[in-house]
Amino acid sequence: MRNIVHNVSSTFGELTLDRNYLSSVLGFADGILPEPFDKYVEEAFEKAESLSNISGAFCFAKKIEFTNNNSHIKVDEIEFGIGKTVAKELRNATSVVFFVCTAGEGISHSSKELLKGDNPVMGYVMDMLGSMIVEAATDLLQNKIKEIADKDGLLITNRYSPGYCNWNVADQHKLFSFFPPNSCGINLTDSALMFPIKSVSGIIGIGKDVKYRQYTCDLCSQVNCFHKNHFNNNRLQN
Repeated sequence: MRNIVHNVSSTFGELTLDRNYLSSVLGFADGILPEPFDKYVEEAFEKAESLSNISGAFCFAKKIEFTNNNSHIKVDEIEFGIGKTVAKELRNATSVVFFVCTAGEGISHSSKELLKGDNPVMGYVMDMLGSMIVEAATDLLQNKIKEIADKDGLLITNRYSPGYCNWNVADQHKLFSFFPPNSCGINLTDSALMFPIKSVSGIIGIGKDVKYRQYTCDLCSQVNCFHKNHFNNNRLQN
């Protein structure tokens, strides 16, 4: 029997988007944007509302088992090489939930056209905002999962994605096997890249003894990471 998939949708207005963080990504840690960046950011937010097509889905596993010296997890008989860092965060989970979420194709297409056109700076602003949108949308999806867990007296971990913390990105194909084809309009390439580009997938642990922790970026060697960049920017400012 196929796992039940829960589909969720969010509007742009429901998202919590930190303009100060976007400013810091652009190189202005104090949040004060000089011209023309202030206009670019304002325009990007205006365009993003109509360009975003936010959609997400999640499904709960029926059975999990940690294997291979606790560096792998077998979910409904499908084994994932999540690595020791993620496994440590999930170690007390009695169940897990897989999720996928996307900001849609529109904002990715817009940033791509701008980057290769005559306004690459605006394209970069749109690209960063697209990443923020899908992460904010996934925050809302994660909150829905937390609400379900709360009703059963359970806790959740943070979310973790293939390609990070030494979890092989090829496991995307296994993760997506829990969802119908083209779920949320997301497709995978043979090399496990997601399209639309501004999409996220991953796993969340559930149990009575799990802990939610902010990202342990100091333990991860990933360089081009949205959360690590945010973590480092906040650490520099504090």
